[in-house]
Amino acid sequence: MRAARYDRYGGPDVLTVVDGVPLPPVGPTDVRVRVSAAAVGGGEVPIRAGRLRHVLRQRLPAGTGVDFVGTVAQVGASVTRTGVGDPVWGVMPHGTFGAVAEEVVVPQERLSPAPRSVPAQEAAALPASGTTALHALTRRVRLRPGRRLLVRGAGGGVGVIAVQLGAALGAHVTALAGGEHLPRLRELGAAEAVDHRATQVQDLGRFDVVLDLVGTRLASVRERLERGGTLVPLALDPTRPVRSALWVATGSLDRRTRVSAFSNDPSRKELEELSAMVDDGTITPVVSARLAMDDIAKAHRMLERGGVRGKIVVTP
Repeated sequence: MRAARYDRYGGPDVLTVVDGVPLPPVGPTDVRVRVSAAAVGGGEVPIRAGRLRHVLRQRLPAGTGVDFVGTVAQVGASVTRTGVGDPVWGVMPHGTFGAVAEEVVVPQERLSPAPRSVPAQEAAALPASGTTALHALTRRVRLRPGRRLLVRGAGGGVGVIAVQLGAALGAHVTALAGGEHLPRLRELGAAEAVDHRATQVQDLGRFDVVLDLVGTRLASVRERLERGGTLVPLALDPTRPVRSALWVATGSLDRRTRVSAFSNDPSRKELEELSAMVDDGTITPVVSARLAMDDIAKAHRMLERGGVRGKIVVTP
């Protein structure tokens, strides 16, 4: 099959589309999916650049992309939850990449029926980002009506979903993002949308929950919490990833507020729940651009420049 790959760390141009990439065998509980659309997000940039190689220790050559939407092409002998021809969406196994490809092989638990109400080229923006926001706001903090939620980095793939979900859960949502994103974030449900270039974090009010998707100055961000509040840090400082990870790991030492970090590993139930939210109109996909797989280096250049709203979707 054809797939986007890189065999060394570096800038976007290390990414190429390779012919003849072998698929792993389909095991008893695995599913082979013919990919209709996949997505890439800003979190993959430091991984491809090698800035997180001492944290993730992935093997090269490697692929890119976590989210995908497609059609089941083959099922293992013990697969019970889907069949050939079913429209599905899902994520790559935890800690791996490679959705930008003609086909993927994943365990059946990484899949669920795809939403019926949106095309694949939009739905592909959601599986990883959507389940991250869902897990953060309904499992980690159980956000309740009337709570004050700050989404820092609200214009990105997870941020645009967290704003929608927070508003749907009845929270007062403050979205902190680039000025070009603010009108859309208000449309998505933010009660307040603030330009991070014009307003410092310390100038904001206090919050019950902060969902941080930037990773820098986390100590200052934590100071914005009410006593008993929770910071959910979902990004590492790309310039100091190891130091950032250590700060998060020691965050429980101060018990006046809570730090609740996690690496998203969604269950089938969460994928099903997210699909239902799309179909009932609670969650709307936000797609910044749709590109062909041969433009994968261009996609990563766009991510490096910043300002991408939601996700970039790639079709094979």
